[in-house]
Amino acid sequence: MAENERDIVFSESVKAGKRIYYFDVKETRSGERFLTITESKKIVEGDMMNPQYSFQKHKIFLYKEDYEKFVSALDKTIRVAKGEEPEVCAEDEAAGQPDASAAAEEKSGDVNFDVEF
Repeated sequence: MAENERDIVFSESVKAGKRIYYFDVKETRSGERFLTITESKKIVEGDMMNPQYSFQKHKIFLYKEDYEKFVSALDKTIRVAKGEEPEVCAEDEAAGQPDASAAAEEKSGDVNFDVEF
């Protein structure tokens, strides 16, 4: 088993056209678990007779202290993308953000994650 695969506790993938999304739960040496989300996109270069394939990957690391906020923000964003009106929750009101447009303008740093390119 490769060194970087050794720490994978669970993995789920979603195929979407030329892209594959990987959701991996990993564990540090100290036993802490975290989530990595990887987008892998197949890139085809060259001509039809001699195609060259490569993969472009983007990775997000998400740590346990941010899971709930991340899932909440993702759920809300997906509902709005589907055409639903954004809900105003108590947390948004307490922060002085009555709707998604105000939150988008502020771009607060409530969710912490690392992105690797």
